[in-house]
Amino acid sequence: MTPTAPSSPCSAGRAAMLIVAAGRGIRAGGGIPKQYRRIGGTSVLRRTIEAALACDRLSNITVVIGEGDDALYADSLKGLDDPRLTAPARGGDTRQATVLNGLRALADLAPDIVLVHDGARPFVSRGVISASIDAIATGNRAAVTAIPVSDTLKRADPASGAILDTIDRNGLFAAQTPQAFRYSDILAAHERAAAEGLASFTDDAAVAEWAGLAVVLTPGETGNIKITTAEDFRRLDRDPAMEQRMEMETRVATAYDVHAFEAGSGVILGGITLPHDRALKGHSDADVVLHALTDAVLATICDGDIGHHFPPSDPQWRGAASDQFLAYAVARLRQRGGRISHLDVTIVCERPKIGPHREAMRARIAGICGTPLHRVSVKATTSERLGFTGREEGIAALATATVLLPAVGDNLDAEGGCP
Repeated sequence: MTPTAPSSPCSAGRAAMLIVAAGRGIRAGGGIPKQYRRIGGTSVLRRTIEAALACDRLSNITVVIGEGDDALYADSLKGLDDPRLTAPARGGDTRQATVLNGLRALADLAPDIVLVHDGARPFVSRGVISASIDAIATGNRAAVTAIPVSDTLKRADPASGAILDTIDRNGLFAAQTPQAFRYSDILAAHERAAAEGLASFTDDAAVAEWAGLAVVLTPGETGNIKITTAEDFRRLDRDPAMEQRMEMETRVATAYDVHAFEAGSGVILGGITLPHDRALKGHSDADVVLHALTDAVLATICDGDIGHHFPPSDPQWRGAASDQFLAYAVARLRQRGGRISHLDVTIVCERPKIGPHREAMRARIAGICGTPLHRVSVKATTSERLGFTGREEGIAALATATVLLPAVGDNLDAEGGCP
């Protein structure tokens, strides 16, 4: 078909985004559709929606979800309240049918421009979205976000894997989303394709091309990746730039704990039993080191202290090993998408000597927290015979926890979430 030329500029007053999120995402693993899996504590889909909401040029955002995904969708968007986010539409048997359902759902809103975006592209920028809107507002009828192909391309025999030839990459582009259209044009194109029983188009730009619409390119970004496989999730976890991509913030909290001596034959510090002529007095095992670390970790997520979660009035914690307290605090941190960057503890006592046991303590703490040894520091000092520690009446510990946590607004739940 002969492509149509750009026509008159289009009003950008009503630009909608349709987020396609009805797929199953089997290749990504995880037991649930990939768009509901979490990166940095926040679902992929929520990140995609929040990226769209960050662009104030969009008048509304509609998500197309799969049948039976209502609970996953509601949980993913818990606490997200924006009037531009409309009720979700229902997906179809194919991506093409899903997009058509979404376009039909926009009929009452009658947008001038519609952007179709993958729910599994959570790192789309405001600049890319805005450029897509501009492409249509200035007279084009269809536009595709794309980046130049930078890798050498080979054509190979699918059976043997033998290379057949090298393809000239000059002028080749890798298509991304969003893909932008005049709403009436792309709706008509999808309706016509469905009426003719054509269902093999790989993206909406292909539908537009088939319908005779001229499609132009708008600049994409290499960071605007589509999460497709389990390896994609693993790569994101390993990516040192993800803290910035996922708007991770650093939080630091300190804590202090002290326990008095009583009669006994050893003390438990940092999860390690040290021989001594006395023991530490407490409702649990009185591990002053792990108690201080527990409070410091809980403080990073504004989640109370050890006494709140494990009250000394509760008999079930009598004599309890304190490693479970620290493990619990770290689990609470991870539930909020956080992870430990560094733990540091200073033990204040005259005796027993900490130096011979320092590395064992570090290893034990790292094991409890599931964090590398190089992220745990243990040191000790005396109080120069001053105060209760100097008089050997007890032991004190000061702990500092440094963590990375999704920034406020990134799906922290109400319980324990900092305002």
